[in-house]
Amino acid sequence: MSDLFDEYPMLMFVPELLVALFLLVFIIVYMSSGKNKANRDKQR
Repeated sequence: MSDLFDEYPMLMFVPELLVALFLLVFIIVYMSSGKNKANRDKQR
């Protein structure tokens, strides 16, 4: 496994990129669902 990282050091960024992408999507979904919930509460 370390030989793979020695040949392709950029592979170390793949897990970090996936985590950052997941966090970004999670934050966007969380914020948009919060806005929808707030709008529903205001309409009542």
